[in-house]
Amino acid sequence: MARPRKDQAPDLGQSIDLTNGVIERLTCPPDKDQAFLRDAKAPGLRVRVTASGAKSFVFEGKLDRKTIRKTIGDVRAWQIDDARIEARRLRVIVDGGQDPRHLDQLQKAQNTERTATALRAQATVNDAWTAYLAARKDHWGDRHYADHENLAKAGGKESARGTRGTGKTLPGPIYPLLSLRLDELTPAKVEAWALEQGKARPTYGRLAWRCLKAFLAWCGEEDEYKAHVVVEAAKTRRTRDAFGKAGQKKDVLLKEQLPAWFDAVTKLPNATIAAYLQTLLLIGSRRGELLALKWTDINTQWKGMTIRDKVEGDRQIPLTPYVWHLISALPRKNVFVFASPRKNDQALSDPNSAMEAACITAGVKGLTLHGLRRSFKSLTEWLEIPAGVVAQIMGHKPSATAEKHYTVRPLDLVRVHHERIEAWILEQAKVAIKPGNSGKLVAVA
Repeated sequence: MARPRKDQAPDLGQSIDLTNGVIERLTCPPDKDQAFLRDAKAPGLRVRVTASGAKSFVFEGKLDRKTIRKTIGDVRAWQIDDARIEARRLRVIVDGGQDPRHLDQLQKAQNTERTATALRAQATVNDAWTAYLAARKDHWGDRHYADHENLAKAGGKESARGTRGTGKTLPGPIYPLLSLRLDELTPAKVEAWALEQGKARPTYGRLAWRCLKAFLAWCGEEDEYKAHVVVEAAKTRRTRDAFGKAGQKKDVLLKEQLPAWFDAVTKLPNATIAAYLQTLLLIGSRRGELLALKWTDINTQWKGMTIRDKVEGDRQIPLTPYVWHLISALPRKNVFVFASPRKNDQALSDPNSAMEAACITAGVKGLTLHGLRRSFKSLTEWLEIPAGVVAQIMGHKPSATAEKHYTVRPLDLVRVHHERIEAWILEQAKVAIKPGNSGKLVAVA
């Protein structure tokens, strides 16, 4: 076959012995988007040229009576002989009844999976912990989610309290584990971690341990992590023993301690904290629930309060006379009833020091803020108040089927019992109240 002249474009209707010069002279007809020049030496090898002038080697063959094409590569990147070798390889695949395009897709998928598997094998505890929190956020309350964030905090921030004398916040218990690869979180590593945390802060460490077990169980159910995690890593006997058993908290105000405690609290220099501590005892709420109380949560018409409940979302409790006497005397500095004296838009943040000082004065050292909640429940035993009423005021879940499904107590019925509780506690504390000139209650000695 005669070669075309060096200044002449190759004939697209003929198979030609491809050379660099032939490929360079190849052009696309003006009436087409693309055209193909066949190679005479390697059946199936084509050079495709587009209207824009782009040129590439292409394999063309017949499979199940259909024409298939597969791009080999740009003519600037491939040598002609290499393109012929690749075309012959593809011809063998097609003659065997397979589509090389599908084989390439399968190979790419396998490579992608191998890469993903390798990346998953390198995943750290921090990677999985971050994914865990994101996946569970919609199923948790704000407080529970914040607890998990705090468990993994790096610490090291300047702080005036909670630093054990270091001046900087401490890392969360989970933080030392975050840099490990997930597959490095073995029973031995967890046991060593538990021994360290159990000595330094057993209570907080015990919470972290429970959360760690739940986290590992979640990883064991996720395709991305289950092949690289030891789900039982945190369930060994040594780990359990490192934290020990949680002791039963018994800090509580006894009936005979009420006069001294009330006397010490009412003499605190900060009236807002004094009102907060007394209210905490008289309604038996959780400390954070009462700190979050806003003026809009108080209904003076129906004498009720809306408490933000960590269990149910919120609950309605009576606004008893002495509690309203305490609250109504407070200045309205911002939206919070128990407003911070230093920050204009926040609630009280640290009533602990005042509580500790009052307890030392009253001779009941060791009583905590949660101990006041325990005290409320314990003191109601003297009056034989129905357990369901006390649970409803405190925000405990009903513990019996009848209580959960059949007992409905309106606020007025709860008020009867709650006002009786308040009056009895004040009587034992020797705190007398009487109507003032404005109609509000006034405490008298």
